[in-house]
Amino acid sequence: MYNFNMGNETEQPALLGFVSDLMFSTRIESTARRLGFQMRWVESADEFGPDDEVPQRRQLGEHLVGRGAVLLDQITRLHPALIIFDLGNGQIPWREWMALIKSVPATRRIPVLAFGSHVDVDTFKDARARGADVVLARSRFISSLPDLLLKHARVVDAAALEADCEGPLSPLALEGLEAFNRGEYFEAHEYLEEAWNEDQSQAKELYRAILQVAVAYMQIERQNYNGAAKMFLRVRQWIDPMPDNCRGIDIGRLRDEARQVHEALLRLGPERIAEFDRSLLRPVHFQRPQ
Repeated sequence: MYNFNMGNETEQPALLGFVSDLMFSTRIESTARRLGFQMRWVESADEFGPDDEVPQRRQLGEHLVGRGAVLLDQITRLHPALIIFDLGNGQIPWREWMALIKSVPATRRIPVLAFGSHVDVDTFKDARARGADVVLARSRFISSLPDLLLKHARVVDAAALEADCEGPLSPLALEGLEAFNRGEYFEAHEYLEEAWNEDQSQAKELYRAILQVAVAYMQIERQNYNGAAKMFLRVRQWIDPMPDNCRGIDIGRLRDEARQVHEALLRLGPERIAEFDRSLLRPVHFQRPQ
């Protein structure tokens, strides 16, 4: 019911709209499709169900339950290139949700574009204070829509990333992977962070993705449920855009295994984290340089 991540049936980047007005949503969707984006919509907070009935397993390490936790969960699964809020949509608690999106490391980098009535100056100020990157009058939003989407959507250059993934692993990254596979997750983080700092290519985010998986696994071993759940939220923005194979690392497999670990963690909840099956913390599969 509240799953606006319908799966990545295409390679098109997604935009997320909190818009209920059919005229605006139709216009936005047709423009987005023409520009190569796919749209996902949330028209009302009620799509998530009653706040007190949202499953508690959706507590995600940010001390949240209910709709706020579901919202973050779904956004990090979708990782949209841009989020659009209609400030006149009274069915969405946009002040609360906008501030939440911009306060959490897993989602704060996503650009937020808002539009509303040009006479409501206080609402515009409030939207900016809550974290909106761009706030426009409805008329300007519609008249400039194609340019706005192209300018503000945060899109990964897939071709450049694929090309950079053909490069070799750095010696520091290799040390980090070896440490990861020995279960030395803190040391893996240190090596991979240094490798990330030294790399200037788009594929450097590969190292950030793996080091955040390492931190999540380390938190599980320390029985820190909130810390682990928080890291799994963060890692999606780095690992999901990666090709299945990058610099000889089987990212597709690591992505699937990390997702399985996350789901197992959520099923147990904070009270039963001591029962976590450590055999799920599998090594990274990669080709060692010749």
